[in-house]
Amino acid sequence: MPWTRKPTTEMLHRFRVTPGTPAGLAGRDPGWAGDDEVPKKERKDAAEDVLADGIERLREAQELLWAADSWALLVVFQALDAAGKDSAIKHVFSGVNPQGCRVAAFKQPSAEELDHDFLWRCVRELPRRGQIGIFNRSYYEEVLVVRVHPSWLGAQRLPEVAPGAVPPAAFWQRRYESINDFERHLERNGTRVVKFFLHLSPEEQRRRFLDRLDEPDKQWKFSTGDLAERARWDDYQAAYEEAITATSSEWAPWYVLPADHKWVTRALVVEVLCRQIAELGLSFPAVADDDRAKLAAARVSLEAEAPPGEAG
Repeated sequence: MPWTRKPTTEMLHRFRVTPGTPAGLAGRDPGWAGDDEVPKKERKDAAEDVLADGIERLREAQELLWAADSWALLVVFQALDAAGKDSAIKHVFSGVNPQGCRVAAFKQPSAEELDHDFLWRCVRELPRRGQIGIFNRSYYEEVLVVRVHPSWLGAQRLPEVAPGAVPPAAFWQRRYESINDFERHLERNGTRVVKFFLHLSPEEQRRRFLDRLDEPDKQWKFSTGDLAERARWDDYQAAYEEAITATSSEWAPWYVLPADHKWVTRALVVEVLCRQIAELGLSFPAVADDDRAKLAAARVSLEAEAPPGEAG
């Protein structure tokens, strides 16, 4: 499918996981970058134009979201290490007003968080109406990294999971159900949820890890634990396949975006978000007739004031 000056509905549809169908990660190309018959530079230039235009459209959409004060937008980013979550957030949201946008990054849960249900720490970070909330990782970690490392459930002291025991398949199904119910509750109460999985290839991850090791200003981002997690690549792919398949819904769809080329990822993210906000059908608040009269009186008063230097 050719890369156009602006992503088409058909193009975006290919990245959306249709509810009730498999995510199909194995059949999705992390290195997709449009039609190979078009020179790469032209495709990259087109994607950068889409991003620049999208940043401005997202700025305008955020202003409308804030003024309407009836919906919030929650954007969830999930991916393996080095897939580009941080850079996507940095570039896509570079034009929004910081007063109406908040980023929450979820790492290892604290003792307090472990004493609550697995959704609790994310609930505390939900955006208010009129705001954009960005989750860099999320409650999905509880069916992804915890699925790969089920022994970590012991710290949660769950009554249904014996210490050291491997949870049955039904345990994860119940968590998927809780997530679907939670996201449906959010949609019903005015929070649009949009979820992105940045689909990275193992070879591109290896290259980015080497870049981090080679560049002194990036070495702080690398941990030896990253290699241990990389060794579980197939386990993570299986966990993502099942979780995305089980939780891509009409009210909170998953978009599996190719992540080997960051310029592709960013252009697709901003286009999806602009369209999602547009679907909300928002409008600026109408001014009541009584208020219009007050505004007209305010104009008369202001126009009657003598400009500086003309008094007397």
